[in-house]
Amino acid sequence: MATTAVRDREPLREALVLWAVAIGGVTLARWLLDPLLGGFLAGLPLLDGLLKAKTVAALLFLYLPLLAMRRRDEFPEDYGLSFTKLGPSLRWFGIFALVTFPLYAVLYWGFVSLLPALPRPVAALLGPYAGAAHFAFRWPHRFLLKIADQLLVVALPEEFFYRGYLQQRLRLRFGAGPRRLGVHAGAGFLLTQALFAAGHLVEPYPWRLAVFFPALLFGWLREKTDALPAGILYHASCNLLVMLLEASFFGS
Repeated sequence: MATTAVRDREPLREALVLWAVAIGGVTLARWLLDPLLGGFLAGLPLLDGLLKAKTVAALLFLYLPLLAMRRRDEFPEDYGLSFTKLGPSLRWFGIFALVTFPLYAVLYWGFVSLLPALPRPVAALLGPYAGAAHFAFRWPHRFLLKIADQLLVVALPEEFFYRGYLQQRLRLRFGAGPRRLGVHAGAGFLLTQALFAAGHLVEPYPWRLAVFFPALLFGWLREKTDALPAGILYHASCNLLVMLLEASFFGS
């Protein structure tokens, strides 16, 4: 009985340790390594930007799960990083984009219109914007580069770590849980999205916790398609949509 209990706890322990190591590394890069040493690497081939928090996050989110998988002779495909089910993934990505993006754009417009009317301390808790919003369609600066960046440096590593590795390991610990809206979404599912949101507090602004809500959709896509590509595409597209709206309402 004791051996079983220890084995049952192992996926949770491993997941939390790797999450803590990853977020600790990103925090160290953001607040210590890059401010102190980033300037020395600026302009150097292959080293420029190496200590930036986003770069360190991408490396840790990819490498740490691979290290754990290697111990068990597992592969990224075992955790959803497979393109064999690309057709269903593209369909679900298209459905989510068509349904949620127009709704989000309307809600964003209402939010940034309301924000200046709130007391400044309250507004600062809810969002990063200052001043009145005026819509004029603009492309974000270097938008094509941002597309590649969001797909390869942000969405792919984050989805592999959170919805691929963490969500699967925590499901092994807590079980599949009840079905909600067509997928199993138990305690492990919800804990994954909570850890995703908490990890964004490397930048300690309360409004960053709002990523918990799109994370529920990323996790749903992972469960529904049994793969990561739909979530990777949707995650990157959500970030790009926010950039597009910010550029259009506040300028590049």
